[in-house]
Parts: sequence; structure tokens; C-alpha cells
Amino acid sequence: MRLILGSGSPRRRELLAQLGLIPDEIRAPDIDETPAQGELPRPYCVRMAREKAAAVTLAAGEVLVCADTTVALGRRILGKPADAGEAAQFLHKLSGRRHSVITAVAVRTLDRTWERAVVSDVKMKRLSDVEVNGYLATNDWQGKAGGYAIQGPASAFIPWMQGSYSGIVGLPLAETAALLLAAGVPVWQP
Repeated sequence: MRLILGSGSPRRRELLAQLGLIPDEIRAPDIDETPAQGELPRPYCVRMAREKAAAVTLAAGEVLVCADTTVALGRRILGKPADAGEAAQFLHKLSGRRHSVITAVAVRTLDRTWERAVVSDVKMKRLSDVEVNGYLATNDWQGKAGGYAIQGPASAFIPWMQGSYSGIVGLPLAETAALLLAAGVPVWQP
């Protein structure tokens, strides 16, 4: 069996390695990630993972893992900021508030798809302008849903979280391992 990672994210490669898995190939799909009008965060995230998985061509004996991570402030989706200005807007919106981080995973073979969505709750401390500007200067916000990464310098802004830490990073390991086992991929084997 060949394991295909449908993501260019180095974080997802690192997380798979924690399960003892190294993808045989990376095939990052290029899809339109624009939310539909009125689409809620969880259905949006599930749809993105499903569409990413459907966009990758598979051969017999290949198992594909795709995921999507979305930051939700209530019913609002905070995607990847286009620039530092938008990242600052996101951080100011999240400052002092709780929000949800949703990661949907889709594991696909030629004839079947397994899916799971994991929702975690995160509290961001109230941020000063100095903290926001300092964080923006690190460029760690680039390519990150909600404009921050919990595993980087922004971890200093997170006094509380509930749920899957690896899911917040980008791939919920317990759920991904279960999906891969269902698809016949041996996990945690030497």
C-alpha cells in the first residue's frame, strides 16, 4: 500500500511521522477554497477536505490523506489571511475571546472515503498592539487559518484550549489513525 498525502503542509507531514508514517508521495490538490454564501464553518471544513480528496487522482493500492483546518469565530470563517493587514484584523477579532478550530480529515482509496471532523475550542488572551505587531513581524501568520499557529510563537497567546492539540495544528492524530486503520494502513508499526 502506498500512502499519499494530499497536502503541502510540513506540519501535516510532521504529524503523520508521529504515527510512524512517511508519505510515499505528496499530491497537494489545487481547489477553490472560497466558502459558499452563508456556509457555516464545520460544513465548509468538511466540504474542503472532501473536495481536496476528490481532486487527487489515485491508483490501485494507494491511500490518500487530505485535511482542512478552519478557524471559526461564531458563524464566521477566518481563513488564511491574504496579507499582514488581514492577519492583524483576525488577531484583533480573536483577542480576548474563545473560538473554534475545526479540522476535517478525509482518507480515500479508489473505492471508498472515510471522513471525520474534529472541533477544538481555544481561548486567546487579550492582545496588545505591541504583541500583535511583534507576532506579525515573525511572519508565522502566513498560510495559517485565523492568522496564527498554536505551535509557534502564538502559543504565548493561548492560555486555554480544549480538544485535540494536533487537530488545532492541522491533523487530529487519534482520529486520523483510526481512519487510516479502517483503510488498511498499518499505524505505529516499525
